Amino acid sequence: MIKRVVVTGLGAITPLGNDVESFWQNILAGNSGIGPITHFDSAGFDSRIAGEVRNFDPSALVDRKEARRMDFFVQYALVAAHEALQHSGLDIASMDRSRIGVVVGCGIGGIGVAENQTRVLLSKGPGRVSPFLVPMMIPNMAPAQIAIKNGFKGPNVAVVTACASGNNALADATRLIQRGDADVIIAGGTESAITPISVAGFCSAKALSLRNEAPHQASRPFDRDRDGFVIAEGAGLAVLESLEHAQARSAKILAEIGGYGMSDDAYHMTAPLPDGSGGAQAMRLAMQDAGVSAEEIDYINAHGTSTLQGDITECLAIKKVFGDYAYKLAISSTKSMIGHTLGAAGGIEFVAVVKSIQEQILHATMNLEDPDPSCDLDFIPEGPRKTEVRNVMTNSFGFGGHNVSLLVKRFEA
Repeated sequence: MIKRVVVTGLGAITPLGNDVESFWQNILAGNSGIGPITHFDSAGFDSRIAGEVRNFDPSALVDRKEARRMDFFVQYALVAAHEALQHSGLDIASMDRSRIGVVVGCGIGGIGVAENQTRVLLSKGPGRVSPFLVPMMIPNMAPAQIAIKNGFKGPNVAVVTACASGNNALADATRLIQRGDADVIIAGGTESAITPISVAGFCSAKALSLRNEAPHQASRPFDRDRDGFVIAEGAGLAVLESLEHAQARSAKILAEIGGYGMSDDAYHMTAPLPDGSGGAQAMRLAMQDAGVSAEEIDYINAHGTSTLQGDITECLAIKKVFGDYAYKLAISSTKSMIGHTLGAAGGIEFVAVVKSIQEQILHATMNLEDPDPSCDLDFIPEGPRKTEVRNVMTNSFGFGGHNVSLLVKRFEA
């Protein structure tokens, strides 16, 4: 029998706060986490703005020596996982830890470590390269370090599907619990790629916003004047459990994962299928998996990156799936306030979705002042909206044509 999967804990590290409640209150308030890049000297770069994590301190979990052996994408994941576990109320000490797993998505991994150690190689020679270079750099160290820190011996997986990685990880974790391979899984996404080589690469690809003098207004999904995404960083993780496991310990259930859909455009390295059919397929599969009709969806947390083609393509996909009902759907983009956190995006947006269901309120899409005529749906530009929120779809689309749609439901026993 396929088990029901519920959410019992959330954790977040974001440009708008290093815990779930700070992040949530800031996005409800319409605040922006985007500003000038401080991680490195960005003079000479076309784009000099980012959604950086600020005032991050992992010292309560890892000492200074440990931290030096972890890239920030791992540190962010560790701290977000800790918050999620505390939030869930799990008594780990009394549990069978072979039944607890970790599935974390990351699009790029330790690119900062690779970049720094390349400088060491070129300036000081191969003998000075850190012996921890490889284990600090590889994406699987995020779930691995969470397991090491907590003694979790269940399934442990790193998912790498570019900007779909966080959503993909949540979907994979759901399936593992559904089929009984684990009782509990910590899942989501993490990323820390605001580095010179990463920003330079995106600049060369003409993918980033150039609104350097107005960073708070730079991420403007679905707006006629959008000019690219804003690179950002952070982590969003959740504790997922089988319903029976959560009920057996009288856990507070925040939401239920109804289903998910995955597809690939099979079209281009970076560009989406122009007609949106790949994303549409993922959305249809998610509804089919959840047994939910189009008219039962109350809200879509859009991928909404603020790129010229990406936003249009997502709108086309939504119209393909929902028809006339697309114009009655509430839709918004979390990235309008924090930028695009790449592999962490699905995880962070999942946190926002679960909070929306808990509190029955939807956050706005900021900076939407002059909608693109091709993006003529209800993107909640006016501010937070109190409404009934039962079934939510959250989309993530990544380079390589990866499409993942999750369907999250208000829990009903």
